[in-house]
Amino acid sequence: MRVVETGLPGCVLIEPRVYGDDRGFFFESFNHDKLVASGLQPRFVQGNVSSSRRGVLRGLHYQWPKPQGKLVSVVDGEVWDVAVDVRRGSPTFGRWTGVVLSADNKRQLWIPEGFAHGFVTLSERAMFTYLCTETYDAAADAAIAWNDATLAVDWPVSDVTLSDKDARAPFLDEIPEDRLPVYPE
Repeated sequence: MRVVETGLPGCVLIEPRVYGDDRGFFFESFNHDKLVASGLQPRFVQGNVSSSRRGVLRGLHYQWPKPQGKLVSVVDGEVWDVAVDVRRGSPTFGRWTGVVLSADNKRQLWIPEGFAHGFVTLSERAMFTYLCTETYDAAADAAIAWNDATLAVDWPVSDVTLSDKDARAPFLDEIPEDRLPVYPE
């Protein structure tokens, strides 16, 4: 397993070691000891799977309180995956990183607690998986507008399909401070 730093401290790209031959391939999608050896300390309590068609954009989502760290990957298809630092007081507040995750590249993205997350499907369909460090809490559920100009996320698709919740999401500067995660000092 190789861990690649992104432009956001704590948010890392994980490239598993893939063993393949004419039968197919094998790789470890999760190994707690290897993640700990790489400096990560996740304790996963919930797993999710979503399926989306081309152009579906999900996000930018986060929870506060009860923030979720997420280890995300794609088991079929391809997405553009984005993490945004929304922790009050963070030196990287409002900055984002984006990567292509696909069944072909088998990459995973670790998104720490306090970051918003979203993705857009690039292939005809994509099957997306999440391992989360906190269970879903509807009362803590929050979203930021995917097209917030202050974030300036470089989405590779402009004609997107959104849920009603995502279409109504506020811009980051419209969110009350007490509804944003806090950067640990």
